[in-house]
Amino acid sequence: MFDHLEIRPAERGARWPLARLLVNAEDVIAESVGPEGRSRSLSALFPLTRPSPLRAGRRPRRVNLGEPDCTGGCCGYLSAVVQRIGDVVLWSDWELPVDATRPLEYTFEAARYEAELDRAEADPWWRESG
Repeated sequence: MFDHLEIRPAERGARWPLARLLVNAEDVIAESVGPEGRSRSLSALFPLTRPSPLRAGRRPRRVNLGEPDCTGGCCGYLSAVVQRIGDVVLWSDWELPVDATRPLEYTFEAARYEAELDRAEADPWWRESG
């Protein structure tokens, strides 16, 4: 059974719109670093001038997904290695901030994963305020 990724706006106010990375309807950042943790901004996850760091390729790549409320520079960042293996996208090999809970290793069906990235990237609502 595959995991399911959903990318939504964070509900707290912020200068830049922040992403909520939901896997199987659970907020990965909040579950790992706590409810005050911050995810990356949507503009960092979906930059205008290059592909999203969430895009999975055959070469593994470490992706910074979030940080605790004290900032990643203080206590460390939550990051995972993102890679595509055949028809599967894998998030694994987590690096954690101090006192964080290690997320599970996630496996996504590549076509559904890419479709969610396409949907989030194409939605202009967050670019207008960021």
